[in-house]
Amino acid sequence: MKHSLISLNTFIILAVSSLLPLGVIAQSKLVKNLKAGKHQVLVVYGTSLSAGEGGRAWVDSVDRALNKEFHGLLTTINSAKSAMWSTWGVQNLEDSVIKKKPDAVLIEFSMNDAFLNYKTSVELARINLNYMIDRIKLDNPNCEVILQIMNIPINKHTEVRPELMKYYDLYRQVAERRSLLLIDHLPHWQRILDQGKDMYLKYVPDGLHPGVEIARTLIAPYIVKRLEE
Repeated sequence: MKHSLISLNTFIILAVSSLLPLGVIAQSKLVKNLKAGKHQVLVVYGTSLSAGEGGRAWVDSVDRALNKEFHGLLTTINSAKSAMWSTWGVQNLEDSVIKKKPDAVLIEFSMNDAFLNYKTSVELARINLNYMIDRIKLDNPNCEVILQIMNIPINKHTEVRPELMKYYDLYRQVAERRSLLLIDHLPHWQRILDQGKDMYLKYVPDGLHPGVEIARTLIAPYIVKRLEE
């Protein structure tokens, strides 16, 4: 199973890389500064996809990979919180992000902005996202903001997020308009889902949260790859 998983991950990463538009292939400021020998603080901000068991697995794996490559120059702070969305993100931005004095912030709130019970329209999600970016930049104009599009929910999790793709499109639009690095995980999750729900559930057991192993072997390497491109 592990061998086939790694093989699948390698195939997906190569395939997705070949589909990336040239305009978004640019090395992150975070990595440039690490290469220059500068200590960097990275804050991860988002939902249970970053704060849960699988989320912590990819965050820790990214931290280990970059610190191994850049001799311990990175401090990673996981300020994500399960079951939260961008309105919470705005309300807690000062304590959770600004006070950490980040050099880079990795943001993902789309999955829960799309959750019907939170009554967050696409327009409100846009306002919240732009506010967070503006506030981060006001405190530190040189802070790099990186946006993430995460995985695909299935079964009951799809039913309560019927417009998720509109929220993902919002992140694409904001990233393009504001020239931000976007890490879009959707294509490789779609490739797995195209093999059937039974296959997908091997990697996303509850239909929403990727497991620890796939987080370490697919999500984390892809983030590192995008940061270093």
